[in-house]
Amino acid sequence: MGLDLLRMSGEKEMTYKEAIEKAGNSLTRFPLIPIRGVPLMSIIANNFDSIWAFNPDPSDLLIATYPKAGTTWTQEIIDLLINNGDAEACRRAPTPVRSPFLEIHSPPPIPSGLDLLKKMDPPRIIKTHLPFQLVPQGFWENKCKAIYVARNAKDNMVSYYHFDRMNKTQPEPGPWDGYVHKFMQGQLGWGSWYDHVKGYWVEREKRNILYLFYEDMKENPARVVRTIMQYLDLSVSDEVIDRIVELTSFKNMKDNPMANYSCVPPEVFDMSISPFMRKGEVGDWKNYFTPEQLKMFDEDYEKQMKDVHIPFRSLI
Repeated sequence: MGLDLLRMSGEKEMTYKEAIEKAGNSLTRFPLIPIRGVPLMSIIANNFDSIWAFNPDPSDLLIATYPKAGTTWTQEIIDLLINNGDAEACRRAPTPVRSPFLEIHSPPPIPSGLDLLKKMDPPRIIKTHLPFQLVPQGFWENKCKAIYVARNAKDNMVSYYHFDRMNKTQPEPGPWDGYVHKFMQGQLGWGSWYDHVKGYWVEREKRNILYLFYEDMKENPARVVRTIMQYLDLSVSDEVIDRIVELTSFKNMKDNPMANYSCVPPEVFDMSISPFMRKGEVGDWKNYFTPEQLKMFDEDYEKQMKDVHIPFRSLI
């Protein structure tokens, strides 16, 4: 595709950032519309038939997460593994161009995830936030590899809250207290966190899904990089693994313009409200929950997760 140069629907060649800037006032806070019971931004919901019809190549790799659970981090690790730790190769374009977001649709001339994928040769790294039941069946019929990253509910909620504050295309998050209830009831974009993490967990063995935990990535990133490497049938040296760990540290990724979403103008991602890469910590939820919210949330969590045991950490 070239270094972040797009030519979409007869438009002149432009960068991803220029395409977003040109869309200008067409970008707004899109309301949520349920698709099979899952709330999705209207611009995604209205194009869901084309998303559902997507047929990947068997060599394609799917990275699936609930929003703000370590998606970009995982995308960068995998791109570096495939490129043998070559940092310059991974600066060829911003993350959403190197690893398209399957279901995202935006006003022209911003390319949709499907537009970008059509212009790429397999194997492709494909990102999604879709819950398991909304992932196009071609991924499983073609036996594509898939990596799922789960983050503990409380930290995930805090991160998503701040993202919704700064992302001017998703519904207004409202105050924190109300957001807690929306999260518990699955009333956010991409639906219920509980259904999301459980859906991929129960299918992980049948579908050969590598199920990872954000907290494990923070605790021992080298071990997780090796796990991903083995799952992808790759082989890189220990030196390269150490380099990947360093290049994908929170600080380095936050400073990397090809990974920190600085390609998205402030009219869309207002990073004066909250940066795209905010803290990347485990346990930040303790700075937000009141004792009353904590009690309510923990009781609800036990009810929602009683039918499956997923070994999350840092919940208490």
